[in-house]
Amino acid sequence: VQLQASGGGVVQAGDSLRLSCAASLSTFGTSTMGWFRRAPGKQREFVAAIWSGGGTYYLDSVKNRFIISRDNAKNTADLQMNNLKPEDTAVYYCAARIGSRSSYFTGVKDASEYGLWGEGTLVTVSS
Repeated sequence: VQLQASGGGVVQAGDSLRLSCAASLSTFGTSTMGWFRRAPGKQREFVAAIWSGGGTYYLDSVKNRFIISRDNAKNTADLQMNNLKPEDTAVYYCAARIGSRSSYFTGVKDASEYGLWGEGTLVTVSS
């Protein structure tokens, strides 16, 4: 089982980037997919999640700028990031929340609820 994140890069404030997470996971269709990030010198934080049915949830600071989506046929979960700000600079990780709790709202922001993680992809936003 593997999650592979891609799409990071160096951009200027106001630019857009699209991150993609490819999952080799037989239960992808019933899993909640999440994106987390770790900024330099800071703890990892939740960014966005999408449930199997398409419902979404966002960190307040990225609401109306980031859009999480998924394609269950392709086993991918993307994060479209618009109007990027320097404070969005971080290593971004995709993760899968599987099992019976995957449909719960409770714990969706909790990294410990996600059992599968991909390697991160670096996003750098210059001012």
